[in-house]
Amino acid sequence: MKLEGIRVLDLSLFLPGPALTQMMADHGAEVIKLEPIGAGEPNRAIGPTRDGMTVYFANTHRNKKSIQLNLKTEEGRAVALDLAASCDVMIEAFRPGVAERLGVGYEAVRARNPGIVYCSMSAWGQDGPYRFKPAHDLTTEAIAGVLNLNQGQDGKPAIPGIACADMISSMMTLSALLMALLRRKDTGQGDYIDVAMADSLIAAMLNNFGSTFAENRAPVLNAERALGGYAFYNIYETKDGRHVVFGGSETHFAKAALDKLGRPDLLEAATTPPGPGQDPVKAFLREVIKTRTQAEWIEFFEGVDTAFAQVHTLPEAVNDPQIRHRQMIFEDERGWKHIGLPMKFKHEPGRTELKWPKLGEHTEEILANLGHDAEARARLKAAGVY
Repeated sequence: MKLEGIRVLDLSLFLPGPALTQMMADHGAEVIKLEPIGAGEPNRAIGPTRDGMTVYFANTHRNKKSIQLNLKTEEGRAVALDLAASCDVMIEAFRPGVAERLGVGYEAVRARNPGIVYCSMSAWGQDGPYRFKPAHDLTTEAIAGVLNLNQGQDGKPAIPGIACADMISSMMTLSALLMALLRRKDTGQGDYIDVAMADSLIAAMLNNFGSTFAENRAPVLNAERALGGYAFYNIYETKDGRHVVFGGSETHFAKAALDKLGRPDLLEAATTPPGPGQDPVKAFLREVIKTRTQAEWIEFFEGVDTAFAQVHTLPEAVNDPQIRHRQMIFEDERGWKHIGLPMKFKHEPGRTELKWPKLGEHTEEILANLGHDAEARARLKAAGVY
């Protein structure tokens, strides 16, 4: 697999860091999760469970090892540094300055391991006026302007169904550390990576800054190309209270749909710029789509060359034939559903090994590999190091 031989020490919690390190584990990296003393990773206790394991933990921690260390003890810090010295990548997601106070910041690790690729993930980054401001995903979405773009039918901001800042920063960090690992092959030197959730959101809105950059104004959503300005890039309610979408405003898509609906006369309006010129088409689609159920519209548009789709619930999505064909949802022998691999390599594909670590399960093994014999491990345990 692509990342065989890469060893990762992951101190992050919740979603962004664990998501990216699971992606690495799926592609062959050895991922060691350093969990805090006590309950460990919060994902172990968040949300619905199957046979005592939360779905959240199962979705973020397969095929990893777990070690528990008390980094507030001198011995715990020493063990963490020994472990970091054996790793290629280290990830932390504390507030800025916390890793340094715990003695496991970049400079301390780099002194032991110059080739380390060390990633700090945070809401705002390691500098700037907000660097100590408490935040989770939603807070950064608010500051970055994402929530103002994500408005419901009432015209008010709504919480997105995806943890945008968490997941985009996760993939930004994965991309950055892979770049650093690639460069390390030439230089032998590691690097320090500072990824902020808010930065990642700004970088992800490349197609939404037109009016702000060109005219110094906020976008009017129903006049924006990708935010509701086009009749054929929009959501419509069906007779049974479900919804469907048209997701392509290109002329040939609009023509195919309008021809099927018996309204080719609306094509001229459908091809005007996003905004008020599209209103007659929107009005027609709102009215006509309410005359049939979602299932009836699916049948109606079958085979029509237009970007039509039904709005699935999550249970419907996980059973969609395309999603299942791509193995993005699969089941194990117990009937548990799991998320598959979005990166599909022809050679050396990833592998979803369905193993999850118990809290601190690999502490003794890892300590032994670092040279701590049974007597030394007993002393560390007695001292509250693990």
